[in-house]
Amino acid sequence: MADVVNGVLLNTDCIYFKGDLPCLPHKQHGYHCTCPAYQPIEKRILIIKLGAIGDVIRTTPLLHKIRAEYPNAKITWLTLTPAILPKGAIDEILKFDFASVLYLQQLHFDVLFNLDKDKEACALHDSLNATQKFGYTLKNGVAFPSNPLANHKYLTGVFDDLSQANTKPYVQEIFELCGWEFNHEEYVFDNHEDKGYNWNLDRSKPLVGLNTGCGDRWTTRLWSDEKWIRLIELLESNGYQPVLLGGEAEHERNVTLANVTNALYFGYFELPKFINLMYQMDLIVTQVTMAMHIAIALQKKIVLMNNIFNPYEFDLYGRGYLVQPEKQCACFYRGTCKFGVSCMEELPAEKVFEYVRKCLATEDKILQPVV
Repeated sequence: MADVVNGVLLNTDCIYFKGDLPCLPHKQHGYHCTCPAYQPIEKRILIIKLGAIGDVIRTTPLLHKIRAEYPNAKITWLTLTPAILPKGAIDEILKFDFASVLYLQQLHFDVLFNLDKDKEACALHDSLNATQKFGYTLKNGVAFPSNPLANHKYLTGVFDDLSQANTKPYVQEIFELCGWEFNHEEYVFDNHEDKGYNWNLDRSKPLVGLNTGCGDRWTTRLWSDEKWIRLIELLESNGYQPVLLGGEAEHERNVTLANVTNALYFGYFELPKFINLMYQMDLIVTQVTMAMHIAIALQKKIVLMNNIFNPYEFDLYGRGYLVQPEKQCACFYRGTCKFGVSCMEELPAEKVFEYVRKCLATEDKILQPVV
């Protein structure tokens, strides 16, 4: 039922109505609330997925299913990294702070998905008003499944042996936690092609992006400079153009690699520009890090180097290979190697190159990506 203020009709239940600013149909066409664009909100959906950036990115396939199940819903997403989310696919993106929490506590949601086990996310799950809740709650001050659908994902996060035995990729686990079947829905992501970035790239050669870093939490993932140099030499001598990728933490390494090879290095950038540079590549070589999630989201071919994680966790959507060291890693989810030298040094550059070549030559879906 519409509201009336001083005789003026107001459809405050319309998905476009803002309350503090003119809505988009009014700005574009001068419409008031008797306009043909009126779209009542039939359901309110809240997603709590705070961070890290990679986990936020690989949760976006849920948007396809939510839109299919609730076509006239208003989707709100609460996160620590709002800039990474595709604004056109989500009605309301909120940064996790006091103001957002205060606002959310005054609303009623039809469905709430809390996909984080952080204590603050679980506490918020418990404090909000929603008809259906999925994901994680607080019990005795720690995260706990809010219903049995979350049991599998919960247990693989608290016991290493169950995590190592798991054969479900992360996105499938998240879908099942929400009560749905995963059908390889793609990520929802912005490639930032509309920003007008200009890259001086020779597109006569296949462009192979080399993401040389992996963050500072699990440094057992790192590959040595010698390995990267050897891979660059193999790529160059076989007609590929290597392009070095990374952030500020990788800058010194990438400058060094560029100085001793013919690999291109454009520097490090703010995230949208970095994403767009990755979008220019024909294939990405990376460890398990944010660049891996971006490459999958951009639907790029990928050669993923892995040692300390369960390889089944990563769904490459049939567009790449997951390559591992020649010997089995003994440091599951460890930040430092118990033997002093990471087994990543047992992954030859020749093996990585072979799967770069194989992946770029393959047009069909890759069915067995772990090698």
